[in-house]
Amino acid sequence: METRIVTLAAFHIVGYRIEATVEEFEAELRQSHYDKLIEKKGEIKHRKNDQVLLMQIYPSHEGFDAKVDPFTHVLCYEVDKLEDVPSEMITHHVPARSYVTCTHRGLESDIGDTYDYIYGQWLEDAGLVPECYDFEIWDERYQPESVNNEIDVYVALQS
Repeated sequence: METRIVTLAAFHIVGYRIEATVEEFEAELRQSHYDKLIEKKGEIKHRKNDQVLLMQIYPSHEGFDAKVDPFTHVLCYEVDKLEDVPSEMITHHVPARSYVTCTHRGLESDIGDTYDYIYGQWLEDAGLVPECYDFEIWDERYQPESVNNEIDVYVALQS
């Protein structure tokens, strides 16, 4: 798996916040909120593009396990400005940060293997520490049920 470190400027997102475990999110909440976000995208002013982001924000307490503990999922779009936000959506500022990034190729249901590699092996081998969030970019290559699916994964790194 090809990984690289990139630095991204700060950005803003607008979308739906969901508190759930991975299993709860994947079982029903992801699809229902994704469909709702796509349906409402015309109401999100200042949207930069049509790429959906899945931002995942984790608690910073020791012993947190993303596979069993609930955490924050935000299905969203990147925006230029935080104005005229639909009332049922949240805004979030993402600071400038360095990330390890790679592209998950294959079924979305197998993306856990990509995260296991980054968090379990790559970060340790590189001697780097993750920040408490990551995100995925779902663009025109996003075909969750297809082996041709591609999702760009970004794991924030502590400075």
